[in-house]
Order: sequence, then C-alpha cells, then structure tokens
Amino acid sequence: MKIVTIIGARPQFIKAATVSRAIQSMPSIEEVLVHTGQHYDENMSDVFFDELEIPKPAYDLGIGSGSHGAQTGKMLEAIERVLLDEKPNWVLVYGDTNSTLAGAVAAVKLHIPVAHVEAGLRSFNRAMPEEINRILTDHAANLLFAPTETAVNHLHHEGIDNQRIHRVGDVMYDAALFYGIKADQMSDILSRLELVSKRYMLATVHRAENTDDPKRLRAIMAGLSAAATDEYPVVLPLHPRTRATLERKGTLTEAAKQIRLIDPVGYLDMVMLEKNAVLIATDSGGVQKEAFFHGVPCVTLRDETEWVELVEAKWNRLCAPTSKDQIAATLRDARHTKGDTIQPYGNGNAAGKIVEILNGS
Repeated sequence: MKIVTIIGARPQFIKAATVSRAIQSMPSIEEVLVHTGQHYDENMSDVFFDELEIPKPAYDLGIGSGSHGAQTGKMLEAIERVLLDEKPNWVLVYGDTNSTLAGAVAAVKLHIPVAHVEAGLRSFNRAMPEEINRILTDHAANLLFAPTETAVNHLHHEGIDNQRIHRVGDVMYDAALFYGIKADQMSDILSRLELVSKRYMLATVHRAENTDDPKRLRAIMAGLSAAATDEYPVVLPLHPRTRATLERKGTLTEAAKQIRLIDPVGYLDMVMLEKNAVLIATDSGGVQKEAFFHGVPCVTLRDETEWVELVEAKWNRLCAPTSKDQIAATLRDARHTKGDTIQPYGNGNAAGKIVEILNGS
C-alpha cells in the first residue's frame, strides 16, 4: 500500500510525525511525504523535520504565502501532479489548513480515497477559513479519524455515514507523551533565556482573525504588556505574520518594552517552554491542547474554540481579544488555577489505531 501524506504547516508536522513513526513499523506500507511549503521559514519548518525525526519530504512544493484562493489553487495544481505520478492508494491529510483542503480536493477529483486526521472539529464560526477547510475536507473524506466524542457527534449531526467515522484519540497526545521526555533531555531553552520554571507566562499569536485585525492585535499586545510583571514576564515567540504586522504598524518596538519577543523556536524548545510556563495565552488550537497535556492553565485569545471540553473542565478560558483590561485581568486570574481531571483525548495510541485502520481498508 502507498500513502501520500500532505502537510504544510507546523502543527501538521507534529501530527504527521506520530503517524509516520507508526507507518514505519509496517513494512507493507510505503509513505510519500509532500510538503506544500505553506510554512517556509526555516525555524517554522526545517528544524521540525530534524527534531521530530521524520524523513525529509519526497516533494517540497515551495508554495509559500499568498491569498487563500491563490495559495490553495497553487497547491491544488502542484499536488495533482504528484498524485498523478505516485498513484497512491490513500491520501492522508491533517487538520484544517489550506494544505489540508488542497490535498483532499486534488485526491477526490482523481478518485483517490482520502483519510482526514483530526476530523469533526467545529468552531461554528464560518468566518474562519479553517472552519470552511475542515467542513469541506470532512465531507470529501472516505475515512474520518476523530479525536474526541464531541468531534464524532458533530460528524453525526452533519449526516456523515457512521462507517466512515473512527474515534481514535488525538495524535497530539501521542506527541506530547513522546516528545515531552525528549524535550527534558535535549532542550536548554530555559537556561538560554534565563527563565525560571513556573515563573513566566508563554504567549503565541498567529491566527489571521487576530493578526489582520488592528484593534484585536492592539488589544492582545496591550493586554499581554499589562499582565507582564518582573515576577511573571510574558515570553512571546513571534510568528512571522505577527512580526510583519507589528513592524508595518510601527508597534514592534513598543511591544518589546514589556513583552519578551523571541524568534520562532523548534518543537522541543516549544514543548519545554509550554511545560514550564505558569500560564499559556494563545490563539492556537494545538497549543490549547498541549497546555492541557502538560497540566498548564490556558487562556484562549479567541471568540470560540473547537476544544470545548477543555473550557468545560476549566483548563481553558475563552477571552475575546477586544479589551486590554479584560485580557490582562483574565491572565492574572487564570495563573496557578487547575481544571478538573479528564481524559478526553484517548490513551496515547491514536497513531497506531489510524495505521491499523488504513492497513485494513
């Protein structure tokens, strides 16, 4: 069996690493890795392949940035050529990016079965490009690997055939267990940044809904600045999109006065920063879960989240990024809090289950 795996963004590298490791244990399966180039900064891409110990892609399409239509269209054209050459039995896609949608559409147009990892997530905000990507991919896919019971229920409510749906758990939990140990052994980022465990807050900001909205981005940066103290500084690995926006608005220097702005970091360094933070503030879906996996309270700087179970269990607080004072107050209040004991994401063997199902299909 031949599987073509389509990835293009940093969270997808992490998810694919766990499944690729499981595939490598199956001699009957050949995997061809295709990197669309959606994340093209070296710290956002190349270092991940090294640290995650997955093979370099057989194809690097080098698409880069662009508008949603232009980027997705270029990916669709390039992926189609790869699929015509490789003639795989399955195309495997992850998450909700433009790479996900392009891979799924290219495959179904060529009558190649599609498997979607992290199926069934819904924010119910159709203004989010990611929401449209995940809905279209789920309805195109032949196999839907759902991480939680909530995700399964969403797919049922949309009328998707139950035989296509498999609740396997979350591959990000697999990764947290495996790479958490490696981070302890290999990362020295705390000493490099002169940080003390549980004496700093970690923030990430990258979603277009925040970076492309001047009022929201201004509220986030001001709120983080207001919450930062000498005792609990805020550390922000700056996504290229966020940095470019701050530079264009002339507010990068002001933000740096109160927030420790650093370049994007490798995966193991990020895991180490997450594990040792007293609190994480983020607009990333993946980081919300990683905070929970590492037992760290989280504030999500969005209007909604796909991971509602973490809000219900009080591990995660939603904070719409519209008010500096509200953001700062929520961050201060959430420090040191702990949520309920829950285990909604499986037992850490989601990748193994995915590969078993694919191998038997």
